[in-house]
Amino acid sequence: MPEGGFVSKVEKLKMPYRLLIYFGSLIVLVGLFVWLVFVPTRKEIQKTRQQISQLDRKIAQAKIRARNLKKFEAELKEIDTEFQQALKLLPNKKEIPTLLRTITQLGADCNLTFVLFSPKNERAKEFYVEIPIEMEVRGKYHDAAMFFYKIGRMDRIVKILDFSMKPVKKDSDILLTKCNAVTYRFKGSTYEQSPKGKK
Repeated sequence: MPEGGFVSKVEKLKMPYRLLIYFGSLIVLVGLFVWLVFVPTRKEIQKTRQQISQLDRKIAQAKIRARNLKKFEAELKEIDTEFQQALKLLPNKKEIPTLLRTITQLGADCNLTFVLFSPKNERAKEFYVEIPIEMEVRGKYHDAAMFFYKIGRMDRIVKILDFSMKPVKKDSDILLTKCNAVTYRFKGSTYEQSPKGKK
């Protein structure tokens, strides 16, 4: 139908019908806009908001993990430092001969003569091994006391147990000092295999 004919027919209609056609057309256009443009856009906006909310949660969780990670790394570093310091007190298996030689050298430096220096069978514990040593030294009281003092000042743990002193001869100032010492070594195989003593 020609456009002019449709318009002329509409113009001939009464005003209420003309208004009805106008508002009807407007409602149809608005409906099409809502259906074709507004609804899909709103769904897309809601979807985007959900994605943003999820990303915000993930970012918040990542920040918490980052804070916890820094705290964990600091604690791990502190524990590792303490562990390395503890390992200095416990020689590994390869260092035991050197440690025993150091003890005998300390005795010699204190003018003591070793009568007996006998490492005994090792005693395994949970993460370390005890190494008992039976010792007898001959020398003056002050020299023996200095020897025990120097052993106590060593980096390695060496405990002196059950010691006794008696003169080698009546009225002699030379004493025969007997004692049992205990030193320790680290039991971990990884540490023993590492030349630098790392975990």
